[in-house]
Amino acid sequence: MKRFSFTVTAAYLLLPFSSAFAADGLNTGDTAWMIVATALVMMMTPAGLALFYGGMSRYKNLLNTFAMTFVAYCLASVIWMMWGYTIAFGPDQAGIIGGLDNLFLNGIGVNSLSGTIPTYVFVVFQMTFAGITVALVLGSIVDRMKFSAWIVFTVLWLTFIYAPICHWVWGGGWMANMGALDFAGGTVVHINAGVAGLILSLVVGKRIGYGKEAMFPSSVSLTALGAALLWFGWFGFNAGSELAADGVAASAFLVTNTSAAMGALAWMFAEWLVNKKPTVLGIASGVVAGLVAITPAAGFVGLSASLVIGLGAGLLGFYSVAVLKKKLGYDDSLDAFGVHGMCGIWGALATGLFANPAITEGAKGLFYGNPKQLGIQVVSIIATAAYTAVGTLIVVYITKFITGGLRVDEEDEIEGLDNALHGERAFEIY
Repeated sequence: MKRFSFTVTAAYLLLPFSSAFAADGLNTGDTAWMIVATALVMMMTPAGLALFYGGMSRYKNLLNTFAMTFVAYCLASVIWMMWGYTIAFGPDQAGIIGGLDNLFLNGIGVNSLSGTIPTYVFVVFQMTFAGITVALVLGSIVDRMKFSAWIVFTVLWLTFIYAPICHWVWGGGWMANMGALDFAGGTVVHINAGVAGLILSLVVGKRIGYGKEAMFPSSVSLTALGAALLWFGWFGFNAGSELAADGVAASAFLVTNTSAAMGALAWMFAEWLVNKKPTVLGIASGVVAGLVAITPAAGFVGLSASLVIGLGAGLLGFYSVAVLKKKLGYDDSLDAFGVHGMCGIWGALATGLFANPAITEGAKGLFYGNPKQLGIQVVSIIATAAYTAVGTLIVVYITKFITGGLRVDEEDEIEGLDNALHGERAFEIY
């Protein structure tokens, strides 16, 4: 998110929401761009991610994957407006959480501003981030989690995990005050979702037949289309996080595309070298890995750094999915941790290395004479991962208690969740 000296201040995001700012502060160009950026990020969840994840799930669970993605976005849309926004962006309480002044968006009106854009636009923009973050977690437990348990988990996780971490980094909390750099969601979105997915997958357990039988994607074509839509929407995700139509947004746009392309090429050539075939699934996964890694750095680094970040993301993503997961033996169905968790960590570290004050004033990484920034990034990574891991574990067991279990019956898992839970089929198999 856009910053003044990288502290998300009350003056910028937590204005007293009065109409007095409207006459002098509103910028119609910034507002028009942010409405478009918000629509782009919205498309990423029920369109891009649903297709990306749905295509990788097995044919008998494709519609269930769609349903869980859609319901995550719908729940986030309602929760954010009722209490999520104020927890994340309400008046700071000891650097830990936002106050409840803006429950149900109380105190915010049509003339309220956040910087140069209407606060309503900022609220919806932030809501789309909450929606995609919890939906990313889904990738770890596709094929085996109860739909009811997913609904309860989503409500609790958004409230107690996502919103507080969002406040720490973007809402004027302790990470912002420490000087942590996260332009569009390396810690808030990707490390957060990746670690949560890993914890959830470990508790839910492995899929029946995992490691013993082939589990083919239902449609690599859908996954490739989903990756393309995610790539398209990511321009709103990253360039929109400047909250203005300016040169930094343009730079973020450029480096986002470059890192995605480099990530795809790196993954493709690594897979080609190791497995002797460059798969479409690998290319699509490399695109997402490159996008994940550039996200925290997008407004702070230039072209050369984005090439390095994308290269590292493609190689690290391939290693995490093809090697690390097998060595550790966990069943992260669609590699939420391997791609989002691991590449998010790399991106956050890379921000501490490559942040360039010529791009954004005050952002200075190790290679520009500020080794302290790398240390701050490490602290932010460890704190996010630790809080997410412990908090998600608690949320998981509360969900299990409320719903009477996290996992579907063995018969339903074997039959497929599309028919067993939803009474529908994505494909007719003859």
